[in-house]
Amino acid sequence: MKIISFIIYIFFLVSCKSNAQTKTIEINEFEKGINTNNIQLLDVRTSQEFNSGHLTNALQANWNNQVEFSERTESLDKSKPIYLYCLSGARSNDAMQWLFENGFTQVYNMKGGINAWKRGNKKIEGLVKVPQITLTDFLDSIPKDKIVLVDVGAKWCPPCKKMLPTIESLKSEKYNILEVDGGEQTLLCEKLGITAFPVFILYKNGQEVKRKEGFATIDELKKLIND
Repeated sequence: MKIISFIIYIFFLVSCKSNAQTKTIEINEFEKGINTNNIQLLDVRTSQEFNSGHLTNALQANWNNQVEFSERTESLDKSKPIYLYCLSGARSNDAMQWLFENGFTQVYNMKGGINAWKRGNKKIEGLVKVPQITLTDFLDSIPKDKIVLVDVGAKWCPPCKKMLPTIESLKSEKYNILEVDGGEQTLLCEKLGITAFPVFILYKNGQEVKRKEGFATIDELKKLIND
């Protein structure tokens, strides 16, 4: 009986592996893939590189920072195809193997990276210059007679994207939420000592009293606000 169970286990393991795949593909095939529905697109370069130009709708997780990369990719769906790119294809190739080994079933790497994408005259989105909010203006915008939760995130941050329904739920329950795009407001993040997203900062009487970094459940945020 144990032998039969072992054989079934091996068969199941091999079957699962056979349905999983990693592949480095040319830019035209990559473009076709990311224009389909229900995929995930990940830029594995640094945030500075990302802000110098990136693919539309790309999320960002720095492969060279293994803590950041691991934390951000935890928010991605392992069952959905994920397309990766970096500058030349080397980092994204390593990231592809890591993601495959950590349970992602369909992982595709862009050959030649964003350099090849640019040579192919494909569309690139650059950093939009926006006015920077000063720390003084930010603090002045927080009501002094209310308890306010400040949500500092970025459009390209996977955990921040995953948090959106939770934030909307808190708003619907009439909690006072102030959202700040930390990907754009880099000066303010520096002044607030924020180096990773998301960050939730609780203000009472206009003063910071608590903060929580990283992905959080709605119960954790309510506890942060109410305790």
